[in-house]
Amino acid sequence: MSATMIGLAAASCTTAAFLPQVVQTWKTRSTKDISLGMFSIFSAGIFLWLVYGLLIGDVPIIAANGITLVLTLVILGFKLRHG
Repeated sequence: MSATMIGLAAASCTTAAFLPQVVQTWKTRSTKDISLGMFSIFSAGIFLWLVYGLLIGDVPIIAANGITLVLTLVILGFKLRHG
């Protein structure tokens, strides 16, 4: 198995881990147990990983962090809207 395939598998797992939280937040509109500070810092870190992936042209890093950024921003948006 190539390093890229391992990277894509890891990216799939870590990105998919956010789906249950997005679905739960979407259904309940409840974000009381989500830390605004943590998700803000985490989203900034994911954005920087995405930029890094783009700069070095690494597909697994770009794919994982692009999708994860969208998912974390959805959760962060719910947190800001429904606090």
